[in-house]
Amino acid sequence: MSNSVSQPAAATAGKTQQKQGFGKLAPVMLAFFVMGFVDLVGTATNYVKGEFSLSNGTANLFTTMVFFWFLILSVPTGVLMNRIGRRRTVLYSILVTLVAMALPIIAYTLCTGGVRLTLIVLSFAFLGIGNTFMQVSLNPLLTVFVKGDRLASTLTTGQFVKAFASLFAPYIAAWGFEHLHHMWWILFVIYLAVGIISYIWLGLDKIQEPAPDNGTTTIGKCFKLLFSDHIVLLCFLGIVAHVGVDVGINAQAPRILMEHTGIALATATSATMVYFIARMIGCFTGSFALQKINNKMGLRICGVIMTVSAICFAIFTVTPSNPPIWLFWVAVALIGFGNSNVFSLFLAHGLEYRADRQNEVSGLMLMGLIGGAIFPPLMGAAADAIGQFGAVLVMAVGCLYVLVMGFGYRFMDHRRHATVSAVKEQQEAAR
Repeated sequence: MSNSVSQPAAATAGKTQQKQGFGKLAPVMLAFFVMGFVDLVGTATNYVKGEFSLSNGTANLFTTMVFFWFLILSVPTGVLMNRIGRRRTVLYSILVTLVAMALPIIAYTLCTGGVRLTLIVLSFAFLGIGNTFMQVSLNPLLTVFVKGDRLASTLTTGQFVKAFASLFAPYIAAWGFEHLHHMWWILFVIYLAVGIISYIWLGLDKIQEPAPDNGTTTIGKCFKLLFSDHIVLLCFLGIVAHVGVDVGINAQAPRILMEHTGIALATATSATMVYFIARMIGCFTGSFALQKINNKMGLRICGVIMTVSAICFAIFTVTPSNPPIWLFWVAVALIGFGNSNVFSLFLAHGLEYRADRQNEVSGLMLMGLIGGAIFPPLMGAAADAIGQFGAVLVMAVGCLYVLVMGFGYRFMDHRRHATVSAVKEQQEAAR
């Protein structure tokens, strides 16, 4: 009799915990939407390029202003997060992001000429700083709610939410440009309001975080881990490739379409929209598919799709006259879909591989977002030198890396189990 009573009670308690967990996870997911603000740099770059008559290479330096900070601040943010906690670090990141949203509003309402351009550049810098704090702290914050094999799919769910912000940005900018007297920057106003809501909601949320990483976390120890552990390094390079392709094609795709078809900018920006729609579909699909297939197969599928996309882009750009425009749209859709889950797969592998040093690993992995500062300038310079085919060649390097790692995943998986076992042995010996 007592068992019959206790079991329903336990079940009710379990449901209550799940509801509480979902309630706490909701503001975290809204923070993922704020994380997606970083992708508006691709949309903004194309409008600023036209306004100030900038070259491809110069315009793509704006993405460097955003993603360069991941190289400098990712590891220090991991150290800071180990001291003040993941949630507080996310809150600080949102505050910095709000500053980034406010500066263009000031620039276009109060300033002109060089002062306006300076404020926009500063905005991109603050956007990069805030996004560095957020990426390093928000992704491992999810490990409070989910662990093990479901981590990759949950991270992909976060990326799915993030993709909405990426998708809405070009739509909002195009609408403002056409209907509000070229006010494409209205997107900063809207995103500023969303960011304020996110900060307040997460600030009111109470999350019990795990204990800090084992031992004393220092910048030196973080870099030692990166260069002494091949698996951590391979995952880091995977994120470099993912973000490089993501940001590079986001900025370059409309230019590829304009130069080979003569389509106007307002229409060409639809390439960015198609990319993010495909990416959002890929994230949504991955949030379910990655629960059914292993990470090895997931990475292989992503690598194959991305490589096929690079081939389609190459054929489109080398066709001398009247290139098949459908091939361009297929390439954009494939690269968006294929690249959508790469970040989650590499990050989840790194976090699970060294679960004893997750804060450090998160800082190191997110330093890989420096790929967003490396690929676009190289793609822009290559496009200026030999045409858009050069930009495609640079992008193809990242696609091929994902493909090679997908088929070399067995080595990584073997090393992961070996290291996890070694950590458990050390913990047992310490007891």
